[in-house]
Amino acid sequence: MADGVTDPALRAEILRIATLRGGGKTLCPSDAARSIGGEEWRDLMPAARRIAFDLAGEGLVHVTQHGEPVARDARGPIRIRWIDGRVATTDDGASGKAPSSG
Repeated sequence: MADGVTDPALRAEILRIATLRGGGKTLCPSDAARSIGGEEWRDLMPAARRIAFDLAGEGLVHVTQHGEPVARDARGPIRIRWIDGRVATTDDGASGKAPSSG
């Protein structure tokens, strides 16, 4: 993993971007990895994908390909979409509610 970047930090960044975009928009796991990983963002991609599916398992996001839900073993590019109305809590206890998309 990129120097100094932890799973909780990557999780928090995915949630931050997802909540800012709201339920009508998606993000790529690389958006979060690039945001906090600097030049070593590619090293964060396996963790970013794993965390995306963990968040989906918690009911906070949908993970999709071509707009359709996919399973954890999906290959290729995935997208992360916030589920409107959900409240996310990061490991440091901070929480935030996504803005409505309408």
